[in-house]
Formats: sequence, structure tokens, C-alpha cells
Amino acid sequence: MRVPLTAKSTGAPLLPRRARSEAAEFLRVFIRYPTALVGMVVVALMVVSALLAPILSPFPQEAMDIGSRLAGPRLQHLLGTDQFGRDILSRILYGARVSLIVGVGATLLASAAGVMVGGFSAFIGGAVDEVVMRAMDIVLAVPYIVLGIALVAVLGPSLPNLILAIAVTRIPQFARVTRGAVLSTREQVFVEAARAAGLSTGRIFLRHVLPNCITPIVVLATLSAGTAINAEAALSFLGLGIQPPLSSWGTMLADGRRFMMDAPWIATFPGLAISLTILGFNLLGDGLRDALDPRFRR
Repeated sequence: MRVPLTAKSTGAPLLPRRARSEAAEFLRVFIRYPTALVGMVVVALMVVSALLAPILSPFPQEAMDIGSRLAGPRLQHLLGTDQFGRDILSRILYGARVSLIVGVGATLLASAAGVMVGGFSAFIGGAVDEVVMRAMDIVLAVPYIVLGIALVAVLGPSLPNLILAIAVTRIPQFARVTRGAVLSTREQVFVEAARAAGLSTGRIFLRHVLPNCITPIVVLATLSAGTAINAEAALSFLGLGIQPPLSSWGTMLADGRRFMMDAPWIATFPGLAISLTILGFNLLGDGLRDALDPRFRR
């Protein structure tokens, strides 16, 4: 007689039926959007390329071949070389590391700060909410690239300062999105029950309110990663981002602009890498929005 598999018989905990059904429903909706799958594949390829850059790169990122200066794409250098004879493909692969570190790092930092600021502001309400939101409005009134330039100019051009500067420009977006989600959640019955049980404000927010507001935050984080990569490229292009000997897509664009007529591949391929990565994050964010929003599941 067959014995049905259970958590006790297999020795491994089984997922609750509701969790399994929610995950299956999410995957069912997500795979209905081919563009979302394309975005996920593009982002995955960029991450793998960045992680395996030392293995995939045919040359070290700063290796110079003076005899092959400004050489076009060919078998030895698939994407050509720059004005110093450095391999473009190798520099793009290593530059992916910098762009993804800045994009993901700035997004995580901005989301953590923005969620705390916007969430507690909405949950507490009153004068605190007004003061915090007006401060966020002031930051939003300044174009993010101008604010990023000012912050990097004050802090100095380095990788940690670049991440911090870009994160500060993204905090207001996370704060406002979190505030809107918390305002619609804090009046729910389960929050009132938690208050009646005597739980502290911080515990109610972290244990009961924030988990029910995670969907718009995840979608915004995915979209913001592409914006952060774009900001890093812009600041590096202006000379305020990543400094040599590290390679960055933005610095490669800045180097290649002087050779657009004689060697357009120096700037073209890094520009394509930036555009493709941002497009991948945007498509992935759109797919997550549709898969996580119950209105689209119908």
C-alpha cells in the first residue's frame, strides 16, 4: 500500500497549500508576458557576464596593445579596441560589474531609507507626515542628475560616494510610493486588531503593514535599478563617477566621443550595453507589476 508523502515522511517541510497556489498563480501570469521574460533573460545575462568577467574576458581590462590602437572589430578583438589598444569587449564585461554594483547598491539603499521614511511618516501622520513629505517634494523638485552632480562634487568621485549620491536622488520616489501604500493599509481591520491587542507602533508597521505594501515597492525597485545605472553612466561620462583604472560604461562613452568619426565602435558598444540593460530592467519591472497586481490576474 502506498503511503502519501508528507513533511514527516520525507523529512523536508512542504510549502503551505496557499503559498504554493500563490507562487503558481504568479508564475502563470508572469509567463503570459513575453516581454517580461525577455527582460528577465537580459538582466540574468548581464549579471552572469559581470560575475564571470575574469573568465569571459579575452584580455585584462587595462591590457594595452599599442599596435592595435583603434582597430575595428575582428577575430582577435571581437568589438575592436580603443585609443590605447585596450579590448572593448573586456572593458564592457568588467564595466558591467561597476554598473550593476552601483545600480543594485543604490536601489537597495534608497529603498531601505525611502520605505522607512515614507512608511513611518504615513503611519504616524499629522505634522510629522506633512514635514517629511514637503521635504521629499523639495528633493523631487531638483532634477536627479543635477542633484547627483552636486552630491558627487561635494563628496568626491568614488564608488561608495557614487552609490550614496544616486541613492539620495531615489529616496523620495520610494518614500511617496510607500506612503501611498501605507495610507491604504493602515485602516484595515487587521491593523485595528493589532492596535487593540496593544502592539507597539513599530511592531505593527513592520509585522503587519509593511508586508502588505511590498508589491509596489518591488516593482519600483526593479525600475529604479535601470534609472540608477543610467545615472551612473551619466555621472561617469561627466568625469564625476568611476575613476581609472576601473572601467565603466560611462567613462567608455566619454573616451569614445572624440573618435566617433574614426572609430565609432568605442562608444557604440558601451552605449548599446547601457540601453540593453536599462531596457531589461524596465521590461522585468513591467512584468512584475502585472504578475503581482490582482487586477491584471483577471
